[in-house]
Amino acid sequence: MMANVKTAYRTHTCGELRMDHVGQTVTLAGFLENLREVGQNLAFAVVRDFYGTTQVVLETEELVRAFKALNKESTIAVTGTVRERDSKNPKLPTGDIEVVPQTMEVLGRCRHNELPFQVNRSREADESARLKFRYLDLRNPAVKNNIILRCNVVAALRRAMTEQGFLEITTPILTASSPEGARDYLVPSRKHPGKFYALPQAPQQFKQLLMASGFDKYFQIAPCFRDEDARGDRSPGEFYQLDMEMAFAGQEDVFAVLEEVLPPVFAQYGTYNVASQAPFVRIPFLEAMEKYGSDKPDLRIDLTVTDATELLSSCGFGPFEGNRVKAIVVTDFEGTRKQIDKLCADVEVQAGEKAYWFRYDEKGEIVGGIAKFVQPIKEQVVAALGLTPGCFVGLTAGKLLTAQKTAGVLRSKLGNFCPNHMDKERYEFCWIVDFPMYEIGEESGQLEFCHNPFSMPNGGLEILKKAAAGEVDPLSITAYQYDLVCNGVELSSGAVRNHDPEIMIEAFQLVGLGEDDVKAKFPAMYNAFTYGAPPHAGIAPGVDRMVMLLAGEDSIREIIPFPMNKNAQDLMMDAPSYVTQAQLDELNIAITKTEEDA
Repeated sequence: MMANVKTAYRTHTCGELRMDHVGQTVTLAGFLENLREVGQNLAFAVVRDFYGTTQVVLETEELVRAFKALNKESTIAVTGTVRERDSKNPKLPTGDIEVVPQTMEVLGRCRHNELPFQVNRSREADESARLKFRYLDLRNPAVKNNIILRCNVVAALRRAMTEQGFLEITTPILTASSPEGARDYLVPSRKHPGKFYALPQAPQQFKQLLMASGFDKYFQIAPCFRDEDARGDRSPGEFYQLDMEMAFAGQEDVFAVLEEVLPPVFAQYGTYNVASQAPFVRIPFLEAMEKYGSDKPDLRIDLTVTDATELLSSCGFGPFEGNRVKAIVVTDFEGTRKQIDKLCADVEVQAGEKAYWFRYDEKGEIVGGIAKFVQPIKEQVVAALGLTPGCFVGLTAGKLLTAQKTAGVLRSKLGNFCPNHMDKERYEFCWIVDFPMYEIGEESGQLEFCHNPFSMPNGGLEILKKAAAGEVDPLSITAYQYDLVCNGVELSSGAVRNHDPEIMIEAFQLVGLGEDDVKAKFPAMYNAFTYGAPPHAGIAPGVDRMVMLLAGEDSIREIIPFPMNKNAQDLMMDAPSYVTQAQLDELNIAITKTEEDA
């Protein structure tokens, strides 16, 4: 990054000068970070650019006055001589030297006496202020470094995929609306009144069409657009993914590529320098839910979930009666009652369900929480759960999925609370495999696709026909679908694709969609497959989530150059915004309700 830094405005960068440069005349250009006056004829300024900071010593009244007339963050150029510092700063790369300027030129004056926040402490500021003045926030080296990390990671991914023989092919941004599982962003067509383009939720159909076109290995750093709510690990509006697809390939072929591409990137650029090596652990979906209470388990935590339904459902505790009960045993637990109460409260906030507990203390007694219900069956509980003195037992209850998911949240909270049960400083990957092909929709109450409708079912056409005939429960059908998980974060979903039109139609008929519906919703892909498509498989790890993990950040907005806020607003550019009536008329659009009317 230090190559070719000499420009019309500088001979060196503010992070470049060392003792070897002492005696040289140099020109630096950057932002005025700070000015410390010592006297009328002496002051110390700090100049910062992309590469670092340099101390500039002002030893004339004229220069001190000129610098005092500037507001912080003004851009300046100084020309002067490099000399050795009397009081060196070992914490700075340039801490052995300073520059004594002969001239100073103002390149861009900051016209604000008060900044919205102190640049070097911008991460402590209110997020709204940071997003509105993002150009100032990005001057903070800590914020800037996340963007540099992102650039380096993307470059490394591109190199690795190219070395694996993949071609980078860009797919359209303006396309047709397609049911991908989230809301589309729609773009009105001027030339075709009443019709709309959609921004792609993912290049899913295009990359499969590339396989049908005879390309063997495709990838791109693909922009994706989904009108969905924000989360800590999901940015509203747009995100980027390492999109890839392989022809004449199956599940293990996709796994082999990512297991070679990702570990070196995580080891080189991660906050932690330990990453899982191939092969990553494979965990069937049902096992993951039963053992970890989540389909994105954090394997850095050594705690597992045990089914305690038979043991505790009849113990007399109301919430357990008629429900599934899940238990998590924590050895050598040192939390106080206050800490346990907070932990349980945090679980309820996140999961929407209560967590329960008791302890098996050092004296071998059942104490705390629901102890009075457990005490009568103490011996059976100790034996069944393998308790030793000092154990804590966390419990959840409800219908199967509710008990599992609540246990998953409890497991995560306990792991983060107990340092002896979680090795935080590493990246642990795993594959979640054998996802259900179908599920009962929460809103519709009808059979729906669980994930990607283009996935190949385990058992192919035969299993689908048996389900249609009532010989097999559709909910028991699994698919060649897989998720890549790292440290409890879902990095991507992928699948072996359904490339056979007959199998595709049979799969859709189970959810009440006939051949005409398939042709209408996916005309290009259906027609392409009727010309003979190769078996193919793919996946698309999220670049934003990947960089978030590598940077050790909790919020995905910290690694996006210009992120939206939680309400999908760009406070800096004031987007979304109203447009003129002339623009609406040209697009044949009438506004029936504005934000003020809502």
